[in-house]
Amino acid sequence: MGTPTVDQFSAQARVWLDAHAAEAPPEYGAILPPGLLARGVAWQKLLYGEGWAGIDWPQAHGGRGLSPQHRATWVRQCAFAGVPPFINMVGVVLAGGSTQLFGTPEQQHQHLRPIISAEHVWCQLFSEPGAGSDLASLTTRAVHDGDEFVVTGQKVWCSGGRYSDWGILVARTDPDAPRHRGLSFFLFDMSLPGVDVRPLRQMTGEAEFDEVFLDEVRIPESALLGPLHGGWGVAMATLTNERGSIGTASISLGRRTDRMIDDFRRAGATEGLDAVGRDRLIRLVTRGRALTMLASRQGPVASTAASLLKLGITELSFDTAEQRVDLAGAGAMLSAEDAVHGLLAAPGGRIAGGTSQIQRNLIGERLLGLPAEPRP
Repeated sequence: MGTPTVDQFSAQARVWLDAHAAEAPPEYGAILPPGLLARGVAWQKLLYGEGWAGIDWPQAHGGRGLSPQHRATWVRQCAFAGVPPFINMVGVVLAGGSTQLFGTPEQQHQHLRPIISAEHVWCQLFSEPGAGSDLASLTTRAVHDGDEFVVTGQKVWCSGGRYSDWGILVARTDPDAPRHRGLSFFLFDMSLPGVDVRPLRQMTGEAEFDEVFLDEVRIPESALLGPLHGGWGVAMATLTNERGSIGTASISLGRRTDRMIDDFRRAGATEGLDAVGRDRLIRLVTRGRALTMLASRQGPVASTAASLLKLGITELSFDTAEQRVDLAGAGAMLSAEDAVHGLLAAPGGRIAGGTSQIQRNLIGERLLGLPAEPRP
């Protein structure tokens, strides 16, 4: 049959999704919620079996061997269909992408196919209680001991830690080196002795995240991804992939903006919107439309320009949540309305996936060429 063009591939994807979308879990975003684990795994197994997993991955590792443009088209068609394009961003985008870039042939053989076949589910072990956005200040240690590393420390805000088989871990391997030069990146087996995963309860009442305690966990040398003490470069490439994965946000963002207009229209019809309320509404809708257009410009390859979109969506979501609660009135604060849940969840967006402060630094320093923020 030969390699399909992007247009042919897009048409094939639409036909397949029309036939199978009912089998998918609800579209949950980048991270698989613990309560949807079984459905997420079943969906990924179906995608793999039908040839819709690892679109641009090498055929030798279970992929289709197509282009990044084909992969972007698949993700876009899934967004139109309202289904997840893969089980979990951490495994498919972060662990999979980094292993292809930096992994040895043995590591690629061990990990790549199990990622897209849903044999293994992955989490991310980066943030710490004292090192969230400032990843270079992390204190988790990996001490070289013979043909092993001994890992001790604590990670926090880990998405999917309780159900994951493997994790991507950054730890300090040279405490005497400058902060960015003493880190290493590991492919970490979550089933090893000494790993303790505890759910973190949020103010929404849910527990989407976990904290992970590492008590002298012994991992083999073969778990090291990339050069020893060169983990900062691996981590930065990984996080760039993460930010680039929001490139199809134009579709979901457009839908959210439309829903926002409908919600506010209903509120205005029942309660009335004064001039100030109408002005706030129009400002939010205008921002939503502008961000939708910006998102549509994100190509299939990640870049630091994605920080513009991440920051914009985060702040719009926060302001929209405030507006919805204002419209719902004081009585809504005593109820279980969606507006209240949205307000309680909104601050998390300013932290997850890179804080808003860090996004502003990236925009200022790397896109606008402004002087770097002082770092004593």
